[in-house]
Amino acid sequence: MASKRIGIMDLRQIIRLKLSGRSNRFIAISLGVHRNTVNHYVKLFKLGEISYESLLEIGEKELHDLFPSKSITDRHRYEELSTHFEYYRTELKKPGCTRLALWNKYLIDYPEGYGYTQFNEHFNRWLGRVRGSGKLDHRAGDKLYIDYTGKKLSYVNKATGEVVPVEVFVAILPCSNYTFVQASRSQKKEDFIESMNDCLSFYGGVPEVIVTDNLKSAVNKSSKYEPILNKTFKDFGLHYGCAINPTRAYSPQDKALVEGAVKLVYQRIFYPMNEMTFFSLDELNGEINRRLGTYNDYLLSLIKVSRRQQFESIEQAYLSALPTDRYEIKSYKRAKVQKMGYIFLSADKNYYSVPYRHIGKRVEVRYDTRTVEIYFNSDRLATHPRSYQAGKYITIDDHLSSTHKFYQSWSPDFFSKRAASYGPYVVTYIEALIAQSLYPETAYKQCLGIFQLYDKDQKGRLNKACQRGLLHNKYGYHILKNILKNNMDRIHPGTSPKNLISDHENIRGPEYFDQLLKQSLN
Repeated sequence: MASKRIGIMDLRQIIRLKLSGRSNRFIAISLGVHRNTVNHYVKLFKLGEISYESLLEIGEKELHDLFPSKSITDRHRYEELSTHFEYYRTELKKPGCTRLALWNKYLIDYPEGYGYTQFNEHFNRWLGRVRGSGKLDHRAGDKLYIDYTGKKLSYVNKATGEVVPVEVFVAILPCSNYTFVQASRSQKKEDFIESMNDCLSFYGGVPEVIVTDNLKSAVNKSSKYEPILNKTFKDFGLHYGCAINPTRAYSPQDKALVEGAVKLVYQRIFYPMNEMTFFSLDELNGEINRRLGTYNDYLLSLIKVSRRQQFESIEQAYLSALPTDRYEIKSYKRAKVQKMGYIFLSADKNYYSVPYRHIGKRVEVRYDTRTVEIYFNSDRLATHPRSYQAGKYITIDDHLSSTHKFYQSWSPDFFSKRAASYGPYVVTYIEALIAQSLYPETAYKQCLGIFQLYDKDQKGRLNKACQRGLLHNKYGYHILKNILKNNMDRIHPGTSPKNLISDHENIRGPEYFDQLLKQSLN
């Protein structure tokens, strides 16, 4: 049987909702998981004899180890069955048709399908939903419905005269009907999260559940039975301590309340602004906010109180307190730990260290504007301050092996001191080589190569080769290698090669060596 695992974020939501006194049934409905799954974890919590407060403080890795994931309902199998429910209902109206006959027919097409008891249970639940639905009684502080309007507003760019269309975000607390409206540049994740932050600040508190439409900025994969939230919006819910519950795809009745609010927003805010021109998004939102205040203060005809009055007298006290900081959007990437013990963050083109024992492993990188966190199997390996300097290596010394720590000690002074053991001209040559490089780090490997040219049996040759190499304006490993290879270090710098080489028909002559040296310099 195919199964799906409950993630750490969902597990934390179960703990938080139990801490607030919610029933297992409420939690299952809010999170969109099977009630037996919630029952299973609640039993584990009790057996562990750890308070819910303590569980919320436990790190992701430890929490994962304490409560291994449990399979939930086989959604694929249920979807196969549910496609036939309408047919079964029609067939049962025919004389002689029974559920047992329908079940036997179902098993012919799906041999691995549900047993008779589960078949009836799922069918009965579906029948209960389609036979009719009554008015929902909304509890104070329970849910917040959010959506975007289908129509857009706009402002004029003063510099170009271009008309810039903008999206309009709408939220409503169903118990009091207290409404929030804000224009934003797009429905992209960054703008969506910013509107959500402003929305909760507007209400001054956090509801138990945020009910969202299947927005691309909130939901990675929509489904009639189990939408998959993106990590950013799940993290947003954890930050504010609330559950996220997307509406079902193709189920407009799930968001009827907020769509009703959108229609009123068209009438009370959009239409009165129809003849107005705005020259910035802030100017547009200023007018929206002014008209929104009038809208929320408008007396409802039946009960003769305003949305604001209902919110302040009934609902405000039941909202949870806001955290001290606004949520800051996090980005997620996968990366492989490189041989040097670093991961590469392509967003800034720089490197962050990871404990060397994880070299070669694939890790998850979470980052915001201030920090970069690196995780492996829910275990946080490292936390770094984020750097925006391209090509920089951000390092924690404890992450490095002894070999890598040796690399970390490299500096111009390090190589100058090491060169001193080979001779004074080697020191001068190494310093000149490093000085000619735009970035000293690029010359360090050449310095190591030069030290490798040292011959213990002929100790003075490297120093003399550097002495001769200093006569030119360009320095490098291959230049010294050619000087030694062609024995040019044996020629005194003040002596011309042609004075030391006798004429012979098999000798190429000093011009050949001068040309060879010029080629190595180029």
